[in-house]
Amino acid sequence: MLLPQKKEREYRFKLALRMGLPIFALIVALISHTLVSSYESLDLSFYIESILLVIVSIYFIFYLIHHGFDVKITDSITQTFSREYLYEYLNKEIHKEKKYTLVLLSVDNLQDINSLYGIKNGDKVLLKFAKYLGEFLSEKEIDSFPLGHLKSGDFILGLAGDKEEYQTLFEILCLKLSDYKVDGIEVKISGAIVDTSFSQNIEYLMDKLFDLQEAKRNFKKISNHLEMSPSELELFVIKAMREKSFFVLFQDVFTKEKRVMKECFVKLKTFDEKLIHPKSYLKVLNKLGLMLDFDLMMVEEILKRYMQGNDYIFALSISPKSLRNRIFTTRVKELLNENKELQNRVMFVLSESEYYPHIDKYKTLLNSLRELGVLITIDRIGAVQTSFLYLRELDIDCIRYDSLYTKEIQTAKSQSIIEGFNTMAHKNSIKSWIKMVEDKASYEWANKLEIDYIQGKYLASLQTNNEG
Repeated sequence: MLLPQKKEREYRFKLALRMGLPIFALIVALISHTLVSSYESLDLSFYIESILLVIVSIYFIFYLIHHGFDVKITDSITQTFSREYLYEYLNKEIHKEKKYTLVLLSVDNLQDINSLYGIKNGDKVLLKFAKYLGEFLSEKEIDSFPLGHLKSGDFILGLAGDKEEYQTLFEILCLKLSDYKVDGIEVKISGAIVDTSFSQNIEYLMDKLFDLQEAKRNFKKISNHLEMSPSELELFVIKAMREKSFFVLFQDVFTKEKRVMKECFVKLKTFDEKLIHPKSYLKVLNKLGLMLDFDLMMVEEILKRYMQGNDYIFALSISPKSLRNRIFTTRVKELLNENKELQNRVMFVLSESEYYPHIDKYKTLLNSLRELGVLITIDRIGAVQTSFLYLRELDIDCIRYDSLYTKEIQTAKSQSIIEGFNTMAHKNSIKSWIKMVEDKASYEWANKLEIDYIQGKYLASLQTNNEG
């Protein structure tokens, strides 16, 4: 048993004693008085009832103490609903109301506030922000609404009705919060809004809120490549995985107008041959714990189906978590040992936002794969800090610039950044790669900047086979 659990038990036991002593004292006093004043007239039933009363009192007090800790309605820091109670409350409201809207509002820079101003000030920011939300809605004559602290700086607000009723209100609130401060501390807020027209399942609604918020933060447009409910999407993904039902598209990558590589894009297929785009299925795979199975399936099938009979490099986006799994790396090594002609023709493209702390172990793993001829590319250079750290610390073969730099490749600022990364890469015998080159001007600039690999619709569109 952990120390916090031991301390919790001690605390509950002591609290039960403090609550129980006055009751026990009253019971003992009552029994003693009765025994003294009416000793001769008491029968056996009195003694039995007295013993039962003491036992029941003890049980009742300890029961109340134990379950009183299990049921916690409010969060101690923000004085809003706790996460557990919030989910319970919202589930009831969603099933009771015909239409229901959830709003996510987040203190994005809470970690920075905790670091710069201390955790107590971070807690103060959360408390005052929650109070501000309550005051704002009260001013708009919206009362008795559930507001809960989900995690970190994230709050969930529930409102009866569809989101169209609250869209304008939500935008006004976000506008007011754009320069929000607490005791001189700048607080950065972001949010999202969704209603039950998307789903009646609280988990799916929460996932959707965070997807919308992330897209808004990154100025991305949310696109639904296949319109279906989240529960249907999960079923389709599971079925596609079980039947290995997927579709591969390829796009050629060039070096000095010579085709040298093909990037593979995998879409899952539904029973009626509709395609599920990676933006839709990747999150489902992660949620269901199927990413390792997917990456294994993709690598095995692409190596067997498409890589025979040519000498191109095939680039596949692989989850770094899968790559760090012994099952995955063992299988990849088996496949390459069985097919020696595929060595030096498989490239894994890696991208992750969270830095993997055991960097020496990661480096050793990648080197063992590179010895078998697996090429390693770090994606999203220049946009994600983790990518730069990996470029600096890992032995890799290639870096790929974030698409942001392609869109702005003709600006002096982007060019200077690319030149800097190119110099760093080339001095370490690492090649550079840029994607989404859509026009002649961008292509000419990419060549002028001496980028090794160039990819985009200007040079080659997506194709359904791997023939050159």
